[in-house]
Amino acid sequence: MTSPAYIGRFAPTPSGYLHFGSLVAALASYLDARSVGGQWLLRMEDLDPPREEPGAQDAILRTLETYGFEWDGPLVRQSERHDAYAALLERLFSQGLAYACTCSRKQLEAYGGIYPGLCRNAGHASEDAAIRLRVPELAYHFCDRVQGEFRQHLGHEVGDFVIRRRDGLYAYQLAVVLDDAWQGITDIVRGADLLDSTPRQLYLQELLGLRQPRYLHVPLIIQPDGHKLGKSYRSPPLPADQAPALLLRALRTLGQQPPGELAGASARELLAWGSANWDATRIPRSPTLAEAQLR
Repeated sequence: MTSPAYIGRFAPTPSGYLHFGSLVAALASYLDARSVGGQWLLRMEDLDPPREEPGAQDAILRTLETYGFEWDGPLVRQSERHDAYAALLERLFSQGLAYACTCSRKQLEAYGGIYPGLCRNAGHASEDAAIRLRVPELAYHFCDRVQGEFRQHLGHEVGDFVIRRRDGLYAYQLAVVLDDAWQGITDIVRGADLLDSTPRQLYLQELLGLRQPRYLHVPLIIQPDGHKLGKSYRSPPLPADQAPALLLRALRTLGQQPPGELAGASARELLAWGSANWDATRIPRSPTLAEAQLR
């Protein structure tokens, strides 16, 4: 079967339930794919069992179905992909592209989140250590479809970054790059909180000889105190009985202009209208939007 020119995905983390910020990101990725007849895949990014909320995976799936979303193919869970991550990690380590780091968080506090390379040439064994990827002294940049040009110097602004944690759990940066390539993802639509992770992913893609997807980072919905929506204050789970109203609100948040006659439409009717009328150029060109202004 010939693959479509567009393959997108939604990749929630089951550390909590879906909230309005999640809905905005899911809706943008769904409509961007469906508007061009593309595939929309679903991947559960369950890399961190200690942070996983009991029952969250099932709740996420039920909520997506209640809100009318239909995904293509089987659900992929990152927890079932550990063999692929381990093989890549071993390859990078054996080629000298990655190394073991025994630094504690306390040791690194003074460096403002930029790893100073303390273990770069120490030759530590990989057991009981984090694994970091060596980064070049280069700036990586890309043109986001909403946020515009984004540039980051990996050496100066990030430093060698972790691809496997000291507790043995694989890091998001490694897993997301490998899984997007494995699933054939052509377009990544996600929240702008991941904008500054993208240069790290571009470097990994380049290192592994993978194709670079197109990126679209939608504004992050934030609370009055400036924090993103989550399990805390003002971030209730999406209620099943308010799907049409919240989908309408999410469409408007994304700059779309649903007509008044859709006020009584069902969730599926709203998604069908959104797919037929999607215009990504209308998305606000801002990394954040205050939730209080969206009502």
